[in-house]
Amino acid sequence: MALSTSPEAPLPVGQVSRLIGGWIDRLGAVWVEGQITQLSRRPGAGVVFLTLRDPSHDISLSVTCYRAVFDQVADIISEGARVVVHAKPEWYAPRGSLSLRAVEIRPVGVGELLARLERLKKQLAGEGLFAPERKRPLPFLPQLIGLVCGRASAAERDVLENARHRWPAVRFEVRNVPVQGVHAVPRVVEAVQELDAHAGVDVIVVARGGGSVEDLLPFSDEELVRAVAACRTPVVSAIGHEPDSPLLDLVADLRASTPTDAAKRVVPDVGEELTRVGQLRDRALRAVTALLDREERGLASVRARPCFERPQRMVEEREEQVEALLARGRRTFGHLLDRADSELTHTHARVVGLSPAATLRRGYAVLQHADGSVVRSPAEVGADEELRARVAEGGFTVRAVTGGPE
Repeated sequence: MALSTSPEAPLPVGQVSRLIGGWIDRLGAVWVEGQITQLSRRPGAGVVFLTLRDPSHDISLSVTCYRAVFDQVADIISEGARVVVHAKPEWYAPRGSLSLRAVEIRPVGVGELLARLERLKKQLAGEGLFAPERKRPLPFLPQLIGLVCGRASAAERDVLENARHRWPAVRFEVRNVPVQGVHAVPRVVEAVQELDAHAGVDVIVVARGGGSVEDLLPFSDEELVRAVAACRTPVVSAIGHEPDSPLLDLVADLRASTPTDAAKRVVPDVGEELTRVGQLRDRALRAVTALLDREERGLASVRARPCFERPQRMVEEREEQVEALLARGRRTFGHLLDRADSELTHTHARVVGLSPAATLRRGYAVLQHADGSVVRSPAEVGADEELRARVAEGGFTVRAVTGGPE
């Protein structure tokens, strides 16, 4: 369709439409899967008009088929059904609209849907979106809870009433969205992302009541699963009843079996918490009381010891020991003095017995020259030399006789 045009030489609308139609006519037939959102069967008309919508995106296409083609599946499909259509694109030039001309319509059975979900589950698990280490713990007492649910639904009522019954001060940021049908996935994704961006929301609960496999398909949609996996806020999945298990349960940080169970898992019970606080206070009181009793008994035991009962007893005992040691020291010192005195007396007696005075008292005399030196030899005495004779009682002068000693 590369044409040479300009403001001075434009193409007429009809020609452009015919050119587009010629290009589309060259396209082959394709198999298309989607969900029927509008179904128009006019009485007597030979053509049936359908609107086929992508369940994950806000995109739809018009589909037309002959009544004979639709009558083959008219009893098993209706609005909201998932179908696979074999169709060829057509361009309606007068109105410039694109549609698909269906030559075969097949309903998507539950078994096929489950097989697709199983393949998608394995794919997402292989990417680690269901890994336990990705799960984040829920806050103990969320200040603001984001709730995604159907408008005026039983799931909304169950979550709100049970949560407020457990903790009356809890606050909710509610987003009412379609929870089934073609608009469910984009609206739920939008609500989850909006609540995740809300700074005050501590946890997000996605809740829906039970339903058929087809009704719960939006909560196994790949786009929704990836949106929940990308959330920074913990997400709780409360879809259906206990047996129901959409893929949202696997990617969420916590899976609640029912919306009522979600309220119980997200919000603590004020009565139970008060009871727990009372039990902890009693336990702490018992522990402190036991500690004080034990310390009092220990203190009483310490005070009952003799050293604390009569502190002066230690001094008295030490006084007796000091006195005993003092007496012992005195006795020892006295014995030492007595022995020293005895030894001194004996030594004195020996000294006195051996002294020159004692010798003199026995009748001996000491001769001395005039200068006081002692005469030791007769040869030292000169003739007629006066000597000094010293005896025990005094001294006298003597003269040496000429002729030498006899």
